[in-house]
Amino acid sequence: MKVGMVASHYPHAAYREEFIARVHQVCEVLLGTPGCLSAECWMSEDAVISIAQWESEEASAASFAAVEAAGLDVDYDEREARPREIVRLAAG
Repeated sequence: MKVGMVASHYPHAAYREEFIARVHQVCEVLLGTPGCLSAECWMSEDAVISIAQWESEEASAASFAAVEAAGLDVDYDEREARPREIVRLAAG
């Protein structure tokens, strides 16, 4: 079953460009893992939005393990103005 994720991040204005670059790096790693169908970075007026889709929950887990192994900075910290909003999806 295909699964997906939409994550809205709210970086402070001073960190917005840095945050966009970080999301692009994560997307590159996700796309390099088996079973990742798509990974994109979108922007709205106040948010940086990550949208990804995988062939399965196992593929999603493997992608995030690859992000962790790559040592990419994905921690929530003071650079973000408010908590992230993450929605996990499953195809019906």
